[in-house]
Amino acid sequence: MKAYTTFNVAQIDGLPERYYAKAEPVRDPIERIEQADRFFANTGAVIRHGGDRAYYSPSSDHIQMPPFQTFRDAASFVAVLSHEVTHWTAASHRVNRDLSRYAKDRSERAREELIAELGSCFLCADLGIVPELEPRPDHASYLDSWLKVLADDKRAIFSAAAHAQRAVAFLHGLQPTASEDREAA
Repeated sequence: MKAYTTFNVAQIDGLPERYYAKAEPVRDPIERIEQADRFFANTGAVIRHGGDRAYYSPSSDHIQMPPFQTFRDAASFVAVLSHEVTHWTAASHRVNRDLSRYAKDRSERAREELIAELGSCFLCADLGIVPELEPRPDHASYLDSWLKVLADDKRAIFSAAAHAQRAVAFLHGLQPTASEDREAA
């Protein structure tokens, strides 16, 4: 192990200008998408906020999302939450997709991730949201794993789409009907 002495740039005189980078202005807070917030609230899913990763935890049956403010825009937040809530539907008391081999089998993980991504696309379309997601380092590995599954099983895309549609239909089924909305008002 080595020790290093570090200094704040403000403590050093005579550095080239590039070391005195201007702080990025705080961007305006992004507005939430009300109908999407209402949709996800109506699912009853436990959604926790914090950290820097989005995931669904089957063992505690909760969705973990990074803080809303860390997303580029509200549509990006909704797209990621849609992906995770599609995973959430897999529980046996919901649509009953088997996730027991998710952590052990790459092809099963790829299948579930394809289902979740298709479910996210379906949900965003249903909610009228068109996200422009920023590329992430794991996108290439996701695509590679999907291509392997699709190459090995010509019907995999149809199966994944069917599972995603069942998940989305389940989520829509959790929404109040128009008459229930009127009664609540």
